[in-house]
Amino acid sequence: MTSSAMNALPGEPETSTRTELITLEPAEALAGMLDIDAPSAGDELPALWHWIYLLERRRQSDLGPDGHPSHGIPAPPGPGRLRMFAGGRVSMHTPLRFRQPATRTTRVIRTAEKEGKSGPLTFVTVRSDIEQGGRLAIADEQDIVYRAPGSTLPAKSNTAETPAPMGSLALDVDSVVLFRFSALTYNAHRIHYDSAYAAQEGYPGLVVHGPLQALMMGELIRRSGVPLVGQEFAYRLVAPMFGEQRLTAALNSEETGVSAQVRDATGRVTATSTLRPWRT
Repeated sequence: MTSSAMNALPGEPETSTRTELITLEPAEALAGMLDIDAPSAGDELPALWHWIYLLERRRQSDLGPDGHPSHGIPAPPGPGRLRMFAGGRVSMHTPLRFRQPATRTTRVIRTAEKEGKSGPLTFVTVRSDIEQGGRLAIADEQDIVYRAPGSTLPAKSNTAETPAPMGSLALDVDSVVLFRFSALTYNAHRIHYDSAYAAQEGYPGLVVHGPLQALMMGELIRRSGVPLVGQEFAYRLVAPMFGEQRLTAALNSEETGVSAQVRDATGRVTATSTLRPWRT
């Protein structure tokens, strides 16, 4: 089934469009959270930092019990469905530039119903196209999974051997970092800042954002001197990461392209990514 109607109330549009000026201040805020120097106004926006721009800023009355909007793009396919971030793909055509407007158009491009070991699952893929200066700059697809209320977390396995790391980048994650990243991305999902609510969803602690882990892999690649422009950055969340700890992003040695992974403090792989030329 391919439809975005499941995410819209009667009369609501099946696409969402937002235009705003790409200002320096959000980038300064993210740089502060990452404890690095901020880009200057003459620079281009670093790869993947578009995740803190062109955000939907919904009314409080639009939010459901979990903190996510109860309708719009995207929204739960049914009452009480629990949301998990599974991964995505970002095709970088050209960097966004400061002091110029950009337009983001978002729509649901794919939905699928599956039966997992934990119960029924709904997979939703949301695509956002970001244009600046009359041309496509970024194509961003995000995969979201909804599970039934009361279901257990889907089993995740990450015991496969991985290539030896070539370089790494660490971030000490605590409740303050999770709060700041939630604020920067306008993400009110309570699993990232409300311990009692996270326990209701079956998590043993606050959940580290999937996009934060993806961002750290992208940052490591970028800081290693590998350009993301002209490439597709594909990432997948393979296991949840919980609580206060140090996460480490590491590059892998591969003949077919650049790849990276995130490990938690126990050495468990929680996210993986690959970087390859984007498909036309």
